[in-house]
Amino acid sequence: MVASGLVVFRQFVDDDLGCASYLIGDSRAGEALVVDPAYAIEPYLEAARREGLRIVRVLETHTHADHVSGHGRLALEHGVPISVHPLADPRFPFDPLEDGQTLEVGSVPIRVLHTPGHRPEHCAFVVDERLALTGDSLFVGDAARPDLAVDAREGAEGLFHSLQRLTQLPEAVEVYPGHVAGSLCGAAMSPERSSTIGDQTRTNAALAYADLDEFIGISASVSTPRPPTTAHVVDLNRGPFVGAPAALTERRVTQSDKVTVLDVRSADLHAAGHVHGAISVPVDGSSFATRAGFILDPDEQIVLHASSREEAERGARGLRAVGFLELGGYAVDVEASEPTRPVEMEELTRLVDGDAVTILDVREKDERDTGFIPGSVHMPYRLLRACGPDTLENGKPIVTICESGARAGIAASVLVAAGIDARPVLHGGINDWQGNTVEFRRCGSG
Repeated sequence: MVASGLVVFRQFVDDDLGCASYLIGDSRAGEALVVDPAYAIEPYLEAARREGLRIVRVLETHTHADHVSGHGRLALEHGVPISVHPLADPRFPFDPLEDGQTLEVGSVPIRVLHTPGHRPEHCAFVVDERLALTGDSLFVGDAARPDLAVDAREGAEGLFHSLQRLTQLPEAVEVYPGHVAGSLCGAAMSPERSSTIGDQTRTNAALAYADLDEFIGISASVSTPRPPTTAHVVDLNRGPFVGAPAALTERRVTQSDKVTVLDVRSADLHAAGHVHGAISVPVDGSSFATRAGFILDPDEQIVLHASSREEAERGARGLRAVGFLELGGYAVDVEASEPTRPVEMEELTRLVDGDAVTILDVREKDERDTGFIPGSVHMPYRLLRACGPDTLENGKPIVTICESGARAGIAASVLVAAGIDARPVLHGGINDWQGNTVEFRRCGSG
């Protein structure tokens, strides 16, 4: 918590999704507002309580596509009004934001800057002329992707002018973005969680283009994958208020249940023994919610297999954040008798020398281009379930591999659940391969 005079300012970061949200308050007036709240609103309520503040408004920079907003819960549970630019076209009661408008929380002024590009309704907020909450426009080290709401070139043109506008703020103004490293909304974001306008003007690669056409050409060529949950999350955030989730209840799981079992335990525990047909996405791994969102369908009934209720609750919180609101419960005491034997690198060498397996590289295309094992097949882990494992059948067992083992474990579990003989390299990856690798240089690359 940062307090300066009357101003109370707190940044909240969801490290799993790379999302940032903010509490701004006036300690003398006892009022606060929240910018871009996460679906789990309890941290804002607790922080406000500790400071003796009452949350009186939510400001949304835009309609989020990567996480469910908590504005519905704050409205329904605490009567808090929502402010957003009307171009968001929300289907809930809201107070419209206007470019140049100044809001106040207590005596703290918050100036609205309409900064379209990432989405047409996007706004940034300048707090007390000292802090700029830039949302999904200017990040630390990068700028937002322009392709999620409109044509990429149209979005890039709007983003160019919005970035130019933000850089006209005084150099000393502090920049607090809506995303940090780990988010899919920018490719080159810094792990730093704040900066200044001056520092970004000097160092941010996205601000190096003074020519509009050059910026559009670079910014519009987005290669970061778009999560399949995007449209669902946008619809939830634009639609009627989403209230609190139902309690997560423990249940029994049998093979006759028509559910999808998501194993959120560690990859090693999954390998030692799992429920038949379970998909492994460890909650303690990086980007849990994003990876689960690439694999799962919001319409399927999901039951979490966890080591404890606490672990199940962490998994449920991550899933709800990306739109999986109707969960089928969790199981701890369950028959997990099906093992998957991981492959060590030395064993993989022997298997490849004996032409006994097919290696499936489950990294992204740009990662594979830097070097891959000759003869390996390529399909990113996130596409396996959607494309169908039949595309990989060639009669040989499959060994999945990535950079570290995390995605290989997910991929192997998807294949095994579909009846494919698959084993992951869990502890190691391409960089540990002692044999030859092939680099693939695409036409036009540097």
